[in-house]
This record gives sequence, C-alpha cells and structure tokens, in this order.
Amino acid sequence: MWRKLLWVGFGFVAFTLLLVIAFGSVNPPTWMWKLQRQLAPPAGYPEAIRHSWVSLEKISPNMQLAVIAAEDQNFPSHWGFDLDSIVKAIEANQQGAALRGASTLSQQTAKNLFLWSEKSLLRKGVEAYFTGLIELFWSKQRILEVYLNIVEFGPGIFGVEAASRHFYGKPAGRLTADEAARLAVVLPNPYQFQVNRPSTYQSKRIRWIKRQMRQLGVATLDKVE
Repeated sequence: MWRKLLWVGFGFVAFTLLLVIAFGSVNPPTWMWKLQRQLAPPAGYPEAIRHSWVSLEKISPNMQLAVIAAEDQNFPSHWGFDLDSIVKAIEANQQGAALRGASTLSQQTAKNLFLWSEKSLLRKGVEAYFTGLIELFWSKQRILEVYLNIVEFGPGIFGVEAASRHFYGKPAGRLTADEAARLAVVLPNPYQFQVNRPSTYQSKRIRWIKRQMRQLGVATLDKVE
C-alpha cells in the first residue's frame, strides 16, 4: 500500500511539474475556474463564453498597474505569499473588522488555473503547492499575463481582452486608468459587482485604486520581471 501511495505521489508531482513548466510558455487551452462554470453554471449564466487571449505587451500598462494596486501591491517583490498582508488580515479579522483576504496575484492565478472553488484546508494546501511552482518556474510577467487572461470580470467574461471589448468596445491595450480601475474593482466578486453599474462602495474603491496607481507609478511595472 505504501509503495502504491509513493508512486501516486510521485506521479502527481511529475505531472504537475510538467504542466506548470509547459504553461510557462504555452497558453492554457482551458482552466479549472472556466470548466467549473461551464459544467455547473449558476442560474442565469450565459451560454456563450467570451474570451480572447492577448500577450502582456498588448495589455494596457494602466490595466497591469490597476490589478497590482487593487489586489497585490507587493507582487513585484514577494515569492508568492505576502506575509505582511496575511498578518494584517488576521489581525483585522480578530478585531471584528470586515473579513479581508490576503491572496496574492500568484495565489489567485494558481487557484483559477488549477483548482476547484471549494474553501477547505486541503484546497489551500494544494493552492500553496501550485503557487510555489509557478513562482519557481514562471517569470512575474508570465504570472501577470496568465492572471489577466483567465480571471473572470463578469458572468462568462474571461480575460481582460474580452472584458475591455464587452464593456468599452476597445482592445485591452487602449484602456485608460479610469477604465482599468473600474475593471479591477470587480475582481473580488464579479457576480456581486458590475463594471457598468458601480455601487457606492465600488465608486469609493475605484477612487482609492486610482490614487494607489498614481502613488505606485508606472515604474512599478519595471520591477515585474
């Protein structure tokens, strides 16, 4: 039995290593989050999926900076896990503040690409494993590119190119700072938040994201290597 378990473990590690290394240069034809939505769509989910892959250089620097400002400001410097944000999130939650997450862009990429949506310690453990792999074998630019191409901006709208064309009628390379912030603000929950109908909370958050973008500056993208 132990020998079989050892072979299963070895097979899992070998397969996942090959998969991660391959996706470092080959664009994934599909991913787990998209498959889950197609196999078990929520009520009212559109039949037609919108998606179009674009390289990072064809995505507006405004959009790249907006997701870093909104989701993971230490993205250029951490190794997949932002320990400072994790500590702050734990402290805030213990003090009774609104629940806040601390997932980095690397963790979100690993989750969307490889994993199921269930919240459990097992899934978080596997997420940490895949996060370590993509940080080891991919560049930061590749992580950001994959993230922006597979994240969902609204029901059935995957990737920034599809979102930009759907909401603004233009390619992702032409997004302004304001448009990028409006897209980035929905990422925590694209089913609760809507790009074209921002709530009062979203409007405040959009202004905050734009301030963070100005403070970080486009030079931040030079550190994403």
